[in-house]
Amino acid sequence: MGDSDKREFKTEAPTLVPESGLPPPTGPQNVAAVQTPSPSSNDATQFFDAPTLIENTPRPVGTPPAAVPKPLPQSLPGSVTWAGILLQPGTVLGNRYQIVQMLGEGGMGAVYKARDLELDRVIALKVIKPDLASNREILQRFKQELILARQVTDRNIIRIFDMGDADGIKFITMEYVEGESLHQILRRQGKLEIKEALDIMKQMMSGLWAAHREGVIHRDLKPGNIMRDAQSRVVVMDFGLARTMGSDGMTRTGTMLGTMEYMSPEQAQAKELDARSDLFTAGLIFYELLTGLMPYHADSVIASLLKRTQQRAIPISEIDRNIPGALSNIVSKCLERDPALRYKDAGELLSDLRALQGEDRTSRVSVSSFGLWMNRVRELPWPRITVTAVLLIATIGGVDWYVSRNSHPAAVIAHTPVSVLVADFQNNTSDSLFDDTLEPMFNVALEGASFISAYKRGAARKLAQKLPNPTEKLDVETARLVAVKEGISAIITGSLDSRGGGYGLSVKAIDAVTGKTLATAHSDTANKDQLLLEVPKLAVPIRKALGDTTPASVQLADAQGTFAASNLQAVHYYSIAMEQQFAGNLQPALESFSKAVELDSNFARAYAGMAGTYGNLDQPQNAEKYSKLAMQHVDRMTERERYRLRAQYYMRTENWQKCVDENSELVKRYPADNSGQSNLAACYARILNMPKAMEEAQRGLLLAPKDVVSRMNFALYACYASDFQSCERGAREVLQLNPAYEEALLVLAYAQLGQNQLAQASETYQNLAKLSAWGSSLAASGLGDIALQQGRFREAAQMLETGAVTDMSAKNPDAAADKFVMASYADVLRGDKQAALKAADRALANSQSAKTRFLAARSIVELGDLAKARKLAESLASEVRAEPQAYAKLILGEVALKEHKFKDAIRLFTDARALMDNWIGRFDMGRAYLDAGLFTEADSEFDRCLKRRGEALELFMDDMPTYSYLPVVYYYQGRDREGLKSADFADSYKTYLSIRGQSSEDPLLAEIHRHLSQ
Repeated sequence: MGDSDKREFKTEAPTLVPESGLPPPTGPQNVAAVQTPSPSSNDATQFFDAPTLIENTPRPVGTPPAAVPKPLPQSLPGSVTWAGILLQPGTVLGNRYQIVQMLGEGGMGAVYKARDLELDRVIALKVIKPDLASNREILQRFKQELILARQVTDRNIIRIFDMGDADGIKFITMEYVEGESLHQILRRQGKLEIKEALDIMKQMMSGLWAAHREGVIHRDLKPGNIMRDAQSRVVVMDFGLARTMGSDGMTRTGTMLGTMEYMSPEQAQAKELDARSDLFTAGLIFYELLTGLMPYHADSVIASLLKRTQQRAIPISEIDRNIPGALSNIVSKCLERDPALRYKDAGELLSDLRALQGEDRTSRVSVSSFGLWMNRVRELPWPRITVTAVLLIATIGGVDWYVSRNSHPAAVIAHTPVSVLVADFQNNTSDSLFDDTLEPMFNVALEGASFISAYKRGAARKLAQKLPNPTEKLDVETARLVAVKEGISAIITGSLDSRGGGYGLSVKAIDAVTGKTLATAHSDTANKDQLLLEVPKLAVPIRKALGDTTPASVQLADAQGTFAASNLQAVHYYSIAMEQQFAGNLQPALESFSKAVELDSNFARAYAGMAGTYGNLDQPQNAEKYSKLAMQHVDRMTERERYRLRAQYYMRTENWQKCVDENSELVKRYPADNSGQSNLAACYARILNMPKAMEEAQRGLLLAPKDVVSRMNFALYACYASDFQSCERGAREVLQLNPAYEEALLVLAYAQLGQNQLAQASETYQNLAKLSAWGSSLAASGLGDIALQQGRFREAAQMLETGAVTDMSAKNPDAAADKFVMASYADVLRGDKQAALKAADRALANSQSAKTRFLAARSIVELGDLAKARKLAESLASEVRAEPQAYAKLILGEVALKEHKFKDAIRLFTDARALMDNWIGRFDMGRAYLDAGLFTEADSEFDRCLKRRGEALELFMDDMPTYSYLPVVYYYQGRDREGLKSADFADSYKTYLSIRGQSSEDPLLAEIHRHLSQ
């Protein structure tokens, strides 16, 4: 492919390696469980509150089986707790769940520790009293806990497995957590150390933020509903009173539900609630963790409720002087009486908690003493507004001075990121060796400051060629125009003159907007080879002018050895290679890098450049080889470059978790490093943590708000994370900046598909086809995918095969293989085995990529040629990378399913998930569980497929639309819900019909109509 064909927004190469980017992503003894009593005997509205426990470890092989199950007793005389039924240890409920012990009891039910005999794991079993099960409202709360908790998936939210009804008892199964509730911890300790309390609150907010993102508010947070296990994991549980925002759930207007001690003022007044109500309660819990006290203490619960509607809480810093003011401000903001003055959601509060501890150096704590003081001003009686205004004007300066002088060190803001562009230095000598030689080294020297980010000179040249007066040169005026357009803070310019037998080098930093000179520096050298050693010295006053307070001696010590080279000629070839590589001239770039290392065998940057170039040439072995050579000379690199090099190495070797770790440390130490931030997002995407990829891409946008690539990254990962509205906004913003950006139209179509706007997506694909040959190829795949999604299988196959032939004519066999393999899928769905096999073979003839072999093998399994499928699986299993190995196991699992060997299939799919937890693997596992009759387990997998449906848009993250794999999930979910005897099974079938119901070719439609009519 040419340079324009690369999906450059997937990853962004570090500046020490070729700038065109990397290849796109192609991912103690148990504590005794104790009862958690309700903290209030006055809580007439509480559901029931008992611990939920985590223990998903199966019984080890070789351990003796559990005791012989006891039959469920019909009655146990003397039990007053359970109105005739008490679940004794050993009792088996529903022929599956063996009771181990009671963990806790409340007014409406109890929680038991139990063993799931079918899956051989310990769970918690939450049971509603039989005499209350007929109460529709109570039963609805019970169901709602399952429904809403299933919407929210986060490690800090309790996992709910299923709801059951056996022997007249209704129950929910969930995680089993060995640990203590915050209620118990507070009773034991009184109050917590600041670090411990912050850790609990950050985890609690992470879970709550996951709920708020899904539109779910808890409404009954309290210390008894928050558990901490032996590994210090904190989980939020008991969603029995939760509801979705925008509806009043099952409550009636004016009804007050929740635990009174922890209610927000608006909840106490039975007003409409949103996420900010949960944050008031979080503030109460945080207050109690830090002080051991409640802020609205009164003689009765009602008096306490009245207080919080009329009075402000005393700041915790006034109770304990050891508590930092910034932390006290956070708690006070949570406890504002007016919801509009609180944090808007848990994510905003979590951001402040992280900033407080210095985890996010790109942001600061958003609330200040001055801000809180202003909130109090707003509550002053407005008839006295004139006096208030006078006082305000008189005291603003003093308050601002006080805040700046008394901020706690933990809340000190990191330096605001500064971007710079090094323009072309004016070479006044007759020696062309100096052309474009020193400028890249100034990038390195300036980026020794953690807050400085040097804009890529190659990217700046491309922008310069699009100015009204196009040019390839970055003179002062051109550099300023580019800088203003891209929001770059300053430009660096310089001049080199001959001085007798030596040289004089002058540099200057200029404000990009005003043209004002910020700093200047000059140095004379006796010979050309000393010039490189002068670069870090000349950078010192410039870094200082930009805000760096690092002493000059430290800066120069850090640079010692880093700028040493055997001769300047090696640096010159390196600079040429960087320009060539960015322009897409990869072979000439390799030659220039090779000349550099021939002249200086210790030149680490040149080895790194070769690694990047070989990576872009799809030669992973050479890329790894030269990465290792570069790392042998890391003493010749700056700290930032070392982090970048290691991160690049892990990307090249596809060690994605290490890639995340290295880039995380890079952006922690150098928060202005937008390349590291971009690559961090890409690495999260490759471990298939799409919400985190989206979050990190959004951080990248903050660093480079005008950068099209950063905005494209964010839009794409938002789609993968199933946030289709954010994805659409991001894609449209990119198109405003560059209307001819093919990828932006592709991602816009994805966003429209995710929002079920198929007509709009079709129109977008048609517009994409008009832009270029590559856009036409993408559009052919996209339109074929939509036809497939709607059940127009024959039309889809024809469209895709026609597009594939065009790709072959354009000498693009990989794109042709993509279309042939999807055409094979279309033929499989309509039952044309001969056409499906022919299309699969044509796909394999054009490409032997892991993706093509995997998808072709899936078709071949469906066509019954299991031996051929096994052979393809064998070829994938022989590869070193985890991804093809996972595909091999998925194929073998499909073969096992075809042979009705369900246990083997489940084992193989489980093994595949250990290598790569991808969407298609979840789908396969759901089918295996369904065929095995394990309906609950299947339901869980299909739920995940639907929640992660953004990943189905592009299963391989490589411009190949695959959303047509999604509709069949609804069919299988319908079958599964029938197996569960769930009353809503028809909804899943109807969703399938809403997508493919107009098809005249889909053999599933008759079956679905038959199920619906029974």
